Amino acid sequence: MMTDEKKITPEIIKAHGITPDEYDRIVKTLSREPNITELGMYSVMWSEHCSYKNTKPVLKTFPTSGPRLLVKAGEENAGIVDIGDGLAICFKIESHNHPSAIEPFQGAATGVGGILRDIFTMGARPVLLLNSLRFGKLESNVTKHLLKGVVSGISHYGNCMGIPTVGGEIYFHECYEGNPLVNVMALGIMPAGKIVKGKATGEGNPVYYVGATTGRDGLGGAAFASRDLTEKSKEDRPAVQVGDPFMEKLLMEACLELPETDAIVGMQDMGAAGLTCATSETAARASMGIEIDIARVPRREEGMTPYETMLSESQERMLIIVKKGKEKIVEDIFKKWDLHAVQIGEVKSGDRMKVYDHGELVADLPAKSLVDEGPIYIREEKRPIYLEEAQKLDLSKVKEPSDFKAVLKKLLSHPTIASKRWVWEQYDHMVRTDTVFYPGHDAGLVRIKGTKKGIAVTTDCNSLYCYLDPFEGGKIAVAEAARNVVCTGAVPLAVTDNLNFGNPMNPEIFWQIRQSANGITEACKALKTPVTGGNVSLYNQNPSGAIFPTPTIGMVGLLEDIDKRVPSHFQNEGDLIFLVGDTQNEIGGTYYLMIEHGLQKGLPPRLDLEVEISLQEFVLEAAREKELVSCHDLSEGGLGVALAESCFGFWKSLGAVVDHLELTVRKNAKEILREDALYFGETQSRVIISVRPSDKESVIKRAQQHGVPIYQIGKVTSDDKLQIGERISGSVSEFKSVYEAVIPARMK
Repeated sequence: MMTDEKKITPEIIKAHGITPDEYDRIVKTLSREPNITELGMYSVMWSEHCSYKNTKPVLKTFPTSGPRLLVKAGEENAGIVDIGDGLAICFKIESHNHPSAIEPFQGAATGVGGILRDIFTMGARPVLLLNSLRFGKLESNVTKHLLKGVVSGISHYGNCMGIPTVGGEIYFHECYEGNPLVNVMALGIMPAGKIVKGKATGEGNPVYYVGATTGRDGLGGAAFASRDLTEKSKEDRPAVQVGDPFMEKLLMEACLELPETDAIVGMQDMGAAGLTCATSETAARASMGIEIDIARVPRREEGMTPYETMLSESQERMLIIVKKGKEKIVEDIFKKWDLHAVQIGEVKSGDRMKVYDHGELVADLPAKSLVDEGPIYIREEKRPIYLEEAQKLDLSKVKEPSDFKAVLKKLLSHPTIASKRWVWEQYDHMVRTDTVFYPGHDAGLVRIKGTKKGIAVTTDCNSLYCYLDPFEGGKIAVAEAARNVVCTGAVPLAVTDNLNFGNPMNPEIFWQIRQSANGITEACKALKTPVTGGNVSLYNQNPSGAIFPTPTIGMVGLLEDIDKRVPSHFQNEGDLIFLVGDTQNEIGGTYYLMIEHGLQKGLPPRLDLEVEISLQEFVLEAAREKELVSCHDLSEGGLGVALAESCFGFWKSLGAVVDHLELTVRKNAKEILREDALYFGETQSRVIISVRPSDKESVIKRAQQHGVPIYQIGKVTSDDKLQIGERISGSVSEFKSVYEAVIPARMK
C-alpha cells in the first residue's frame, strides 16, 4: 500500500511545472493518480533541464558520429573520443546559470563539482577545467558581486580538487544583467577499453549509494533551472546546492579505483534530480527495473520525507551497480577513503522503479517513463521583429575615427577584450604540472604524462553575432573554436556545446535556438568535428528581457607531438609578421562599432567554410613542419587588437613594426577597403603568424599551395614600440598597461 503523503491539487501540479496535459499523461502511464513523491519525480525528470523536452528535436539535427567517438552523444554522462595508443579523452560542458545568479559562490562551485563527477563517473581522471562566463556591465555593483562570487567558487572547488583551470572566456554585456552564464567544461583521460557505463545491468546486482550524506539542499534544482528568473527567485535560495570539494576529492579517488577491480557494472552521478535521476537513468539505459529503500540512505538532516530524499541534489554522491558477490571489494575501497558505501537496493527484471521507505512502497512507476517517455514539444518559431532594424547598417553614415590609437586603447580597455589575468591568477592553473599553455593563449594546452601527446581546449561564442544573425553566429562559434585550437598546432577532434537561451515558449527565441543549431550543424559537418553531447540552458532572462543567444562551443584538439606546439605571442626579435587571410569591409556586429560608435547593428562577418578549412589546413601543416614561431587568431577588435595581444608575452613583451598594411588591400576589390575595417574589422578566417626569416619562402609557398592569401606586413622588434600602419604608434608598455589594468581597477 503506497502512502499518499499529500493531496494533489491543481495548484500543487502547477507549482511543480507540470501542465494539465502532462499530468493527464502521468495518470495514464500509472493508471492512477500519482502521489506527491511521484509527482516530484516526474516534475524534475520532465523539466527542460533533464528531459530537453523543448529542444530534443533540434539537438537531433547535430552530427554525432565519427571514427574516433567511443560513445554516442546523449548515451552516457559525457562524450569519449579515442586519441590513439590505447588512450581516450572524456569531456563535457554544463551550465549552472540560475544557481549562480542567486548564490554565485556555491552556484559556481557546485557547477565545477557536477561536471567533474560526469567525467570520473565514466572512469576518466579529470585533468583540466575551463569556463565560459557572461556577466552584465562591469560598472555595476551587482556584476562585481556576481563576478567575485563566481570566480571564487570556481577557484575554490577546482583548486581544492587539484585540477587546473587552463582557459576559457569572459564576456561583459548588459543583456546578462542579473542573469549571468556560468558554463563549466571538464576533460579527463582514461584507457580506451575501460569505459564505465551508467547502466543498471544484471538482475540481482546490488545498488550502492556512496559518498556524502543527503540533506535538503538543492531541492528542486532541476525544476528551478527550467523557469525564468524573477525578483522572487531569491526565495529559491534553498534550491542552490552546497559543495564540499574535499569530500569530492575522496569520492573521485575511490571511484577511480573501482574500474581496476572488476567489481562494478555501472556508475552514475547524482546530479540534477539527485537520487531520482541516478536510479531511473541507470535502469532505463539497461531496460531493467530497480528497487531501493530510502531508509538506508545516509542523511544529515532529521525527518526527511521520501519526496525530499528522492529530489535532494546534495553534492558529492554517486550510485554504483555492483557485481553480486563482490560487495566487500567495493565497501573496502570506500571504507579506505572514509566514505559511505551503503547497499540501498538491487537491480530487478522488468521495467519498474520502486521506492520503499522502511519497507513501505512510496513510489512505483516505469523507469523509462521518467527518462525516455517524457513530453516532446515542437515549439512555434518566428523570425524576431528586432532583426528588421538591427541588421540594417549604412556604412556611409559610419564616420571613420580621427584617432586610431585612441580607438585601439578603448578596445583594449573593454573588459571583454582586456586581460583576464585578475581572474585566472585566482585559479591554480599549474597544478599537476601538465599545463603547457597558460590561460591567455588562443587555447589551453596540457600534456599527457608518459606520451608526447598534448590536448588543446577552448570555449568560444560571440553572442553579439548570434543576436544579429543566429545562424552565422552559430557557424562562427564552431569555426573560431576550431581555429583557436589549430593556432596551437592541434587538430580539432570534436565539440561539446552549451546552448544558453531565453524562454523557449517565445517563438522568436525558439527561432534563435533553431537557427543557431543549424549554423553549428553546418560548421561541425564541414570541419568534421562531431558533437559528443553537452547541455541546454533555457529560461535565461530576467524581468528586463532575455539574454543574447549564446550557444557556447567547447572544442577539443589533439597535438601528437607536444614539441610542435605554437604559442600565441611573438617570441623573437627579427621574426617576420604575416597576416594570413583576406580582409573585407565587415564592421557590422563588431566590437569596434559597438564601443566607438555605440551601435550593435549590421550583419556580422560572413563565414566561408571552404576558406576556413583551407586556412586551418595551412596552419596545421606549417605547425607540423615547425615553420610557425607564433600564431594568433583575429577575433574581437580585429587586426589592431590581435597585433597588440601578440606583443603582450607572458615573460617578456616584444615590439612590432607593421609598415606594409597597404599590401593587404586588394587593388582589384569590388569596393574600397575602409581603414577602420582594415584596423578593427572582424573578417573571419584570419590569423597573425610570426616566422623566422629563413622560413619565409617555404611559408609563402605553403600558403599558396593551400590557396590561402598571405601578406608579409612587418617585423618583431625588441624595443618598446608598436606601430601599425600609418595610423597607430605608441609604446607596447602603454597599450599593455591599459589592457592589464581595467579589470583589477574596477574590482577594487
